[in-house]
Amino acid sequence: MGSKNKATFAKRQKEKARQENRQRKSERREQRKQDRADKVPISPGEDPDIAGIVPGPQPDIEDEE
Repeated sequence: MGSKNKATFAKRQKEKARQENRQRKSERREQRKQDRADKVPISPGEDPDIAGIVPGPQPDIEDEE
């Protein structure tokens, strides 16, 4: 009879872990949605990879220190 309780306990622990994983996943999804909503929109036709880059000569590395 002892093994039945052990199996039930293990099953309960497993289900609890699944619920916690679902909760964490849901929180991450909500955080990503919020991050996307807060993100500054890029104007149409602008490449996001080069947005904000100023063309021309770049400052010397020594000048930045």
